[in-house]
Amino acid sequence: MAVPKRKTSKSRRDKRRSHQAVKSPNVVEDKKSGEYRLSHHVDMKTGFYKGRQVFEPKK
Repeated sequence: MAVPKRKTSKSRRDKRRSHQAVKSPNVVEDKKSGEYRLSHHVDMKTGFYKGRQVFEPKK
């Protein structure tokens, strides 16, 4: 049975868990409509992406 030779310090333990933090989504305000949306995503209310009409929104 494998047994650790030395105690793992708090610093070393916390470094290992550093990538497990909860990250908030990157929400930005749309320049044209003022609605909030995820960056690099189509604005679902207007149908625009990067200044171009991608699709016609449902009315």
